[in-house]
Amino acid sequence: MKETTLSLAMASSLGTNKLPKLIEPIPSWVLCFIGIALVLVQPCKALPFRFTETHPLNTPRYSHTATLLDDGRVLVAGGVVSRGSSLASAELYDPANSTWTITGSLSDARYDHTATLLTAGKVLVAGGYADRNTILESAELYDPATGTWTPTGSLNIPRTLHTATLLNGGKVLVTGGYDGLGRPSGTAELYDPVSGRWTLTGQLITTRRSHTATLLSDGRVLVVGGFNLNSPVLASAEFYDPTTELWTTTGSLPTGRLDHTATLLRDGEVLVAGGINDSGYSITSVQLYDPSTGIWTAGGSLLKRRAAHTATLLTDGDVLVTGGYDAGEPRANSELYDPVSDTWSVADALDIARAQHTATRLLDGNVLVAGGTDGSNPVAIVEVTIRRPQSPKNEGGDGSHLH
Repeated sequence: MKETTLSLAMASSLGTNKLPKLIEPIPSWVLCFIGIALVLVQPCKALPFRFTETHPLNTPRYSHTATLLDDGRVLVAGGVVSRGSSLASAELYDPANSTWTITGSLSDARYDHTATLLTAGKVLVAGGYADRNTILESAELYDPATGTWTPTGSLNIPRTLHTATLLNGGKVLVTGGYDGLGRPSGTAELYDPVSGRWTLTGQLITTRRSHTATLLSDGRVLVVGGFNLNSPVLASAEFYDPTTELWTTTGSLPTGRLDHTATLLRDGEVLVAGGINDSGYSITSVQLYDPSTGIWTAGGSLLKRRAAHTATLLTDGDVLVTGGYDAGEPRANSELYDPVSDTWSVADALDIARAQHTATRLLDGNVLVAGGTDGSNPVAIVEVTIRRPQSPKNEGGDGSHLH
């Protein structure tokens, strides 16, 4: 409309009786249309990347795990092939040729388990559902050098929908989840890679499952939200101190949530995004946690409501969020969070809507999105970002805080 206003102003300055006769008959609606067109036809800001399909998984799956190995390959393990039917299969993605190859199968088929890359390069898989009625206590190790799985010490308590966090000392902290009776648990365990054994550690203050656990810059672990039987959607948060093996409450979220994401930003704050609220709806709410004060502050809201999505810290410090559910329907859209401006912007959409998928940042900085469910069936389609040339924006980061 700016162009229309300028044209009318110029006409007024000349005097309407001095306008060329060719211009006088032009209807005002034509000028308005031209003005709108000039405003709308502006150069679009180029997105920093686009998604493109790569070779599909050998087996469609969701509720699986994806782990970046030290050599740059990605290990996908377990998951669901149909409701309640778990997978033992595993496969490897090689970014060098964009292909998937089948590797050794898990000893126990499982889904909603955890997978953690240990400091020695092996992958620890623990717990999960064997089927809808059976929760596992077994754990096993994958050796990338041989492509085989070996049983290791079992969890003290069967669990699924729990978390597993690699601590700075090399041990793995497992928290909460459903126990063998299908009840949210308040227990926590430590896995020692040297002995291959699990030991119970400090008890969580609040029982929970479908929560998040984030390793903070100071070595503590922040646990946020989730679900339990007394307060279905939790707003509480607590942190674990490995030096004392004790849990301490910290500031609560203004909005309770489960199936959300939590991402450690480069400045040490934790970004909690989306999830399901106590009314059962997916939300756009975002909160930032400052470990130095224990206080939550509201962040810029997501552009779209979503839960069971992914959030991945990129090499420039931005966070990429993809897919997830809204009102029970998977999303294809994605968005980028800029911590400097505390704003979200539209990112390239996935080719297929999906939830309960994985997103893994590769060594070259691109993000691999694999599997998930389209709402009816497991997905085999895999997509990877292709980065467009752009001016540097604090490129770097050691990639140690991927979600």
